[in-house]
Amino acid sequence: MAQDSESYFDVLRKFANEVGLPKVDVDKLIETQRKNILALGQATKVAAGGAQSVVQKQREVLEAGLREASALVRDFKPLGNPQETLATQKEFTKKLFDIAVQGAQDSARLARESTGEAVKVIKDRMHASLEEFRGSVTRRGG
Repeated sequence: MAQDSESYFDVLRKFANEVGLPKVDVDKLIETQRKNILALGQATKVAAGGAQSVVQKQREVLEAGLREASALVRDFKPLGNPQETLATQKEFTKKLFDIAVQGAQDSARLARESTGEAVKVIKDRMHASLEEFRGSVTRRGG
């Protein structure tokens, strides 16, 4: 049975030689694939690092909001002047809104940057992979 398989591959090799199909360096293709897998791992690490940065930024936003809320509660005098109370509540709301908007902008920027870096790793690897593939193919008889 092994003999049949070998003769089948011999027939294919003979056909490829006669037609002039390009010869492929399998070792180079395997190395290219190994590099592709490493690049995918690197892109995943970059994306994970970006996600971690976004989570950290969101935590900072929450902590800043809680600090502001604590300050408001500490300084709040409910039996004081109603206009001052309203002004304090308005200022508190504006601070929280500003913190939330800045946090959202920072989170979006971090997500964009990390995604862009991950995509660049993959894009660069694809380009290199194509070049390596071209280098692994040679014309028969040449």
